[in-house]
Amino acid sequence: MKSLTRLLNILLFLSFGYQTQAQTKLTKYVNTFIGTAPLTDPKILGYELPQGWRSWAGLTFPGSSLPNAMVQLSPVTEFGSGAGYEYEDDIIYGFAHTNKGHWNLCNIPVLPLSNPTEKFGSKFSHKNESSAPGYYQVYLDDYEVNVKLTSTLRAGFHQYEYKNSRDRQILFLMGKANSGVSTWNIEQVGTSAVQGFQGGENIYFYATVNGKIAKLDQKDAGKRSGYAIMHLADGGKGPVELKIGLSFVSTANAKENLEKEIGHKTFMQIRDEATAKWEGLLSNIRVKGGTEKQKQLLYSCLYRSFLWPALRSDVNGEFKDAKRNVVKGNFNYYTEPSLWDTYRNKDVLLGLITPKVTLDVIKSMKDVGDKTGFIPTFFHGDHGASSIAGSYLRGIDDFDIKGTYQLLLRNANVDGGARPFVKEYIEKGYISDPDVKNPHVETKAKAGVSKTLEYSYDDYSLAQIAKKLGDSSNYRILMARSKNYKNMFDPVTRFMRGRLDNGDWIKPFNPQYPYYEYMYREANAWQVSFYAPHDMKGLIELYGGAKEFESKLDSLFTLPWNPKYIARNVETMIGQYCQGNQPDHEAPFAYTIIGKPEKSQKIIDKILNELYGIGDEGLALSGMDDAGEMSAWYVFSSLGLYPFSATDPNYIVTAPLFDEVKWKTSSGKVLTISKPGKGRGITEIKVDGKINQGYFISHDLFRNGGKVEINTQ
Repeated sequence: MKSLTRLLNILLFLSFGYQTQAQTKLTKYVNTFIGTAPLTDPKILGYELPQGWRSWAGLTFPGSSLPNAMVQLSPVTEFGSGAGYEYEDDIIYGFAHTNKGHWNLCNIPVLPLSNPTEKFGSKFSHKNESSAPGYYQVYLDDYEVNVKLTSTLRAGFHQYEYKNSRDRQILFLMGKANSGVSTWNIEQVGTSAVQGFQGGENIYFYATVNGKIAKLDQKDAGKRSGYAIMHLADGGKGPVELKIGLSFVSTANAKENLEKEIGHKTFMQIRDEATAKWEGLLSNIRVKGGTEKQKQLLYSCLYRSFLWPALRSDVNGEFKDAKRNVVKGNFNYYTEPSLWDTYRNKDVLLGLITPKVTLDVIKSMKDVGDKTGFIPTFFHGDHGASSIAGSYLRGIDDFDIKGTYQLLLRNANVDGGARPFVKEYIEKGYISDPDVKNPHVETKAKAGVSKTLEYSYDDYSLAQIAKKLGDSSNYRILMARSKNYKNMFDPVTRFMRGRLDNGDWIKPFNPQYPYYEYMYREANAWQVSFYAPHDMKGLIELYGGAKEFESKLDSLFTLPWNPKYIARNVETMIGQYCQGNQPDHEAPFAYTIIGKPEKSQKIIDKILNELYGIGDEGLALSGMDDAGEMSAWYVFSSLGLYPFSATDPNYIVTAPLFDEVKWKTSSGKVLTISKPGKGRGITEIKVDGKINQGYFISHDLFRNGGKVEINTQ
């Protein structure tokens, strides 16, 4: 009897273990190569690529990383490219330890060598290459070395299997990085370790090998042409293991990061820990139904949404602040988010799944503000206001909100700080542009239309904090300023149009022509003219009402793109709409605002089904992933919710690609989204069994859990 009971217990345990294992293997859906291949189809791009151009599509990296990690360890096939790795290349020059997919970083490149020539780099084949979250592998044909990589938050773990065990070398390509190297140094410490520094991004490192170093050669020390080669002593058995810790503070901290995070753990232990970390994150969202490709795209996009911002503080809490001073914080210090891109959706997704990271990102931005007088911005606009306000209104509030608010007020009002031309914006209610004869794509000016529209939204965002803090005076001022977008609307052409200093409309005016910095930022008039996510009612009134607004919106998606108008990043067109860049990413949802969700759904479905996972191998994206914004757009839209106004704690409902979505919220509750029918046109939305009025649902569902049923026809 006891034996039977024991046998039953074992079977139950094995059954439970199998079910748990079967339920948690979501990393198998992640393809880290998606976004590394070029987009070349002119029918999708909207134009023929000029000779020598590579479209700014994807720009992702396939290497090893934990969520929001300092170390992002990935192969480099071309320095100066977006993420260092381009799928069409066949030579690897090194394995760099930082990344973003934004023409910078790619620091401390390392490459195993065996009988090298004077020119470093090895041929490789995708047939002998593989990857998964927290893991990368490739065989280097020229050096006959099989490379395996994994990583922790602040350390990388390399494993090299050399075919030739007698000539084992490791190249430290110290003069190379995407962001440029100002100086560098490296030195041997003990029999099996080196440490050093790479200037530019100013990164320190400490690395060990599981054998003796015979010698460390250096050439052109400190120069961009320079490098170092570690020669390993003969006689070692098994794979060479290089463990390297990074720090933005000191080599001592880099060593401590390495010892605390890897220590004596094996390669497989670190890899398994990385897999488990990603499984835990991905398992917050589980789906039923949908195709295998849709699941692959969902989880690959979810994965990419959590690679940036990146950790910058060490295990001991130290980091270098905005003034380059070493300080010790009681929070994890992160890089600033790519706010111009990610405030729309990615920052919201980050807060929904990893609120602790979002909290520390806000504290990091506040620390920058304390040292510089302004909350940091990124590239354009002042969208820290939206990112912080949206997080605060969604319940992430364990930070100095009053101090942060005061800094954001400085951003919004002090000239020469975070908002260029804010004095003119306040005085006139708009930002002008100069009268330029024959402006072209790269004409540089104020991008006054884009700035005015974006500052208006940022003012609205800041006003929501003012309201919650009881600052009625600033609330009224900021809400009045949030209507400034109307000052860019030309009622004759019915476009957001540039104005001269005297208030006149800029002539001549071609709403189809894309500008990078004249009147608009990386956009044309069509692409910005539907942007007022905080005041769609007011925007629709400018057009003369819902019918006229619908007609104009129809033209956005149907007026053919002129293939002669070529601007990098303004690509992947549906009519004049550009999915390949951020400025009009809210536009597909705008039909829903006027009660025509079926028209929104047709555009959204076209984007989801045709503009992600493009090409024969399904590895191209419709535009730059931009630190996860393109990916987060897919995640939200495929699940049936989208933060139409990222500041506001609500979500517009669309038809999900999946029959059922179970979203485990940060409060431990579950939000279930179901779409029982096969149709794509929404006819009714029920929340917890009750018919929902309108097409928005409250963030309360993420706080308390609940059920959303989306009926379609």
